[in-house]
Amino acid sequence: MEIQWVLEELHAGLLQVTWLEGMAVIFGVLSVYFSIKENILVYPTGIISTLIYVYICLQVKLYADMGINAYYFSMSIYGWYIWTHPKEGRSSLPVTWLKPSGWLVAIGLMAISYGTLYYVLAHFTDSDVPYWDSFTTSSAFVGMYLMAKKKVENWIAWIITDLVSVPLYFYKGLVLTSFQFLFFTVLATIGLIAWMKSAKKQSYAAA
Repeated sequence: MEIQWVLEELHAGLLQVTWLEGMAVIFGVLSVYFSIKENILVYPTGIISTLIYVYICLQVKLYADMGINAYYFSMSIYGWYIWTHPKEGRSSLPVTWLKPSGWLVAIGLMAISYGTLYYVLAHFTDSDVPYWDSFTTSSAFVGMYLMAKKKVENWIAWIITDLVSVPLYFYKGLVLTSFQFLFFTVLATIGLIAWMKSAKKQSYAAA
């Protein structure tokens, strides 16, 4: 891929950025920032961003991503409740690592969601990127579920999702969103390190 072509596509894409996409990006970045900080504001900011992206994804025929943003909305409500209602005796929900059984659940969710999404997109929609769209959606599906549970591994799922989403959204002409996911990759890496430290600190406190 030539650098000149990338720069030309970036320039053309930025000229087409709408205020709606800009708002979605801003609230999306805020949501990731608050997630890193384990701040409850991750959910209201995320809700605003996801609702906007439901509309945007419908317009560009990213149907699986449209569905995952609707899923983000419902999981945000669930996560908001879980984070504000920790188990008795705790002031907050602690950051923890997945147990082997949790890994099986996560892998199962990934496999089932990918298979289902690809079948639906390939056979019942006019999507031109069913493999791509299904993969980012299913990995994000797992990431959102693990984030609501406050599991460290949620960041691994987000890093994978973000890295694959960068070229997908660029291909679809959503240049600002593409660069948002590039930035999200950096933030997710920071989040992974921060939550690893938090889990370690809380394990020491519980010992």
